[in-house]
Order: sequence, then C-alpha cells, then structure tokens
Amino acid sequence: MVEIKTPEQIAKMREAGLVVAAIHAATRAAAVPGASTKDLDEVARKVLAEHGAKSNFLGYGGFPATICTSVNEVVVHGIPDEKTVLKDGDIISIDCGAIIDGWHGDAAYTAFVGSGHAPELVELSRVTEESMWAGIAAMKQGNRLVDISKSIEGYIRRQPRPATGKYGIIEDYGGHGIGSEMHMDPHLLNYVTRKRGKGIKLVPGVCLAIEPMVSLGTAQTEVLADDWTVITTDGTWSSHWEHSIALTEDGPLVLTAVDGGKAKLAEYGITAAPDPLA
Repeated sequence: MVEIKTPEQIAKMREAGLVVAAIHAATRAAAVPGASTKDLDEVARKVLAEHGAKSNFLGYGGFPATICTSVNEVVVHGIPDEKTVLKDGDIISIDCGAIIDGWHGDAAYTAFVGSGHAPELVELSRVTEESMWAGIAAMKQGNRLVDISKSIEGYIRRQPRPATGKYGIIEDYGGHGIGSEMHMDPHLLNYVTRKRGKGIKLVPGVCLAIEPMVSLGTAQTEVLADDWTVITTDGTWSSHWEHSIALTEDGPLVLTAVDGGKAKLAEYGITAAPDPLA
C-alpha cells in the first residue's frame, strides 16, 4: 500500500524537510580537511536539538549514528567515527533525516573536501545531482513510477563518458516512499527494468525520496563487515544525491530544498507547488 498524504501532513513533512536542509548546510560547512566524520555527526545532532526534531537514522535497524557519512568509494551507509578524518581532495556524501510530529524528511548530498579535485569527480557529482532533478521533474500527475526511473537513467546515459569509461548506476539501492515512516512503498529504481513494470500511478499525496547513486565504474556494491558500510566492488568513487518530494494538486514540492525546488524546477519549465509554511 502506498501512503497518500493530506495537505496538512505534507506541511508537517515540509517542517521536517527544512530541518534536514539545515543539517545539510551545517555539515557542509563543517566538512573540511582535519574534521572527522564523528565531528559531522555531532554537528547534525546539535541542529536536530535546536529544532526540536528527532533523528530517523539513529537506531534505525541498529544504525549507531545520526547521519551517514560516505567517503570516496563508500556509496552509502558509512558510519561516522573518530578514525575517519577528512583529507584535502576527498569527496563525502552525507545522508540524513529528521522527524517532526511523526512525519519524516530524508535527503543527501555530495560535498568536496578542500580543493584540487579531479574534473571527473566534479562532473560525477554534477551528473548525479542533475539526474536527481530530472527524476523530480518527472514526478507529475499522470506519470508512473517508471517515468522517474527512466528520467534518471536517461539523463545519466546521455552524458559524455568519464575517463574511467562509464558511469555505474548503483543497482542494489534506490529511492523510496516516505511519510509516517522513513522507508515505505514504493521502491524506486534509478534505472529501468522490464521486470518491475510501470509501477504506481503518480497522484496528489504521493511522497517520494528520489536518490540516485552513481560511481565512476561499476554498478555493483558490497557491504563491509560492520553490516552497514556499502562500497563499490571495484573501488571507484561514487556520488549520492537525494531529496524528499511531495506531489500536490499544484505540482511537486521539494520538501528538503530551502526554496521548495522552485529554482531548479523552473529550468524544466515546471512551477513548484506553493510552500505550505510560507
């Protein structure tokens, strides 16, 4: 069953989404050479406390931290610790969420630590982020879930290949429904497969977390001995971008973007739905 939200519930999710956006801003500023991933987790904890919000990551399935900190070849679910210290030239994907009155927000971004990053890394993050926005632009009434997957994959496949030879669209992880729980039906692939069919029809009240993960090589991953950290099997570095989006009668509202997605959606000729908190 896919949970359909009321406008009032979407407004609560917008509150949670803005807390996530605040965590993103604070951790991005703190992701500098010499900082440990544990330091970033502490920053996120403080933001949650300041907003009276709860973490939806801490304790989820036994996860021991407030955010996921995935450095370089780590795709997703990296556990913050004191030993992982950021270095000049690293890239880090930070995934985090928040709960307000039982309603969830969830989003991720990739940041560059220091300077001197190879052009292919800069382009990797750009391609991943833009593929996410292509997917968000396809979240409109009358479309189906597969149209989002098609838009994400299509954008990535249209880009010039990197020096490593190809972009790997991670196959084992994808987007999901979100609302009264962090992970809900439907599961959203970042590529198209005939086995999954067309998926649900997109109607007002559907809320999704759209999150492509792309590497500079393989689409395959493996989980380390901690049962959480996911890395690429070939050691290539990866990028992860995510936003939570509500489809309303007036179009999409990007719940975890400060401007509700207004600026980026305009590039696609789409008017973002009005912000219920404005």
